[in-house]
Amino acid sequence: MTTVTLDALDLSALLCSRVCHDVISPVGAIVNGLEVLEDEDSAEMRDFALDLIRKSAKQASARLQFARIAFGAAGSAGASIDLADAENVARGMFGDEKTKLTWTAPRALFPKNKVKLVLNLVVIAVTAIPRGGVIDVSITGEAEAPVFVLTAKGAYARIPPHVETLIAGAPESGTVDAHAIQPFYAGLVARAAQMDVRFSIEGDTVTIRAEPAAAPAEDVEDVQDSGDRHDGGNGI
Repeated sequence: MTTVTLDALDLSALLCSRVCHDVISPVGAIVNGLEVLEDEDSAEMRDFALDLIRKSAKQASARLQFARIAFGAAGSAGASIDLADAENVARGMFGDEKTKLTWTAPRALFPKNKVKLVLNLVVIAVTAIPRGGVIDVSITGEAEAPVFVLTAKGAYARIPPHVETLIAGAPESGTVDAHAIQPFYAGLVARAAQMDVRFSIEGDTVTIRAEPAAAPAEDVEDVQDSGDRHDGGNGI
């Protein structure tokens, strides 16, 4: 597989396209609601328009708050993020009548890239159950070496097409477009956070597991050599 590398301009452009795609629908609904308020005298229609505006504004706000953490800087370099904040934005983005989200995690601050990774994995988990269902997010372990296990259970569950190669940074097409940027970006974040991501499916349940990446063999040898030198070559 050939690894695809995006320059900073292409990556930022594709991520901006993704965010705009997510918010354009509720913003458009707000505009439509305002037009109804301007043109309608019917009290019933005006109530309908106000309800549409309220719901759409809430949805747009939830999507922007999610994008700020999942795709944005969400603080200065090297910052940590409270897992409770991650849970709140995930629930605001995906908790609805179609999809139920359960979340089990310690009350703790985790490194920013690890929090961004789990949120991006939630996005992928949602696409694994196109007709909705239950997504369970479990976060265990210490902040520097956590384990994320996400299960998505629902009718017609499947590992999303091409998601594994995109996370690996080696899409089959050799290119990345606005539709593929989210899982590709999740792979970039996973490597930055030194986490491995694996997928499996059994029946109507897709499991996504992310855990600390194993040290490359050469790194292990370097550590061993260093220990031998420190111990005078006795290996004690």
